[in-house]
Amino acid sequence: MMGVESSFGNRTIGEIAATLPGATAVFRRFKLDFCCGGDALLADAIRKHGMDIGLVERTLAALDPSRSASAPEATDALIDYIIGRYHETHRRELPELVRLARTVEVVHAGHPEVPRGLADTLEAIQVELGEHMQQEETELFPLLRQQRIVAAELPIAQMRHDHDRHGELLRRLEAFAQGFALPEGACRSWEALYVGTDKLVDDVMEHIHIENNVLFPRFDHREAA
Repeated sequence: MMGVESSFGNRTIGEIAATLPGATAVFRRFKLDFCCGGDALLADAIRKHGMDIGLVERTLAALDPSRSASAPEATDALIDYIIGRYHETHRRELPELVRLARTVEVVHAGHPEVPRGLADTLEAIQVELGEHMQQEETELFPLLRQQRIVAAELPIAQMRHDHDRHGELLRRLEAFAQGFALPEGACRSWEALYVGTDKLVDDVMEHIHIENNVLFPRFDHREAA
């Protein structure tokens, strides 16, 4: 067991997340950035946060890969999966989250723990993520499907840059909502807002991870070769 556990520390967070089903949930639990910060070695990231590396590694080693579904391997199928699982989900859920956030901020304006700024941040994510996904679907993904690797280099770099910005907005959401911990007496709308926004953070992080650490490296590596 020790050999399995110790092997994680010298691997990057992104590589572990890309190859070990269930690892992303572990990283979320321990507040480790596996999408925008995926290039960091696990040991370095844990040291930075002052956590117990043994606990994180044991949790990862206990995962059962057979119980978690992985993204498709073929590039075309993976792109279809990203669009169906993430793009369509974000487009469906964000408008309602913005509406809920506006309602909670107005109805509970006098509450000391009302998440002021959450609605504006959700709206910014809706706009920026919407433009980002549209650019992927109309420009980048067709290039990847056609294996036009050199032409895809600049769009990939731009998508990675956008992902960093999305990560900043996700951290802002968590700060405004104080980690999505509901205050005493919160109404059903407030509860639905935090449950939905917490899910959004999970989904966007998974979305970024799959693109940054699974899809894009296929083309980076080919070009380098």
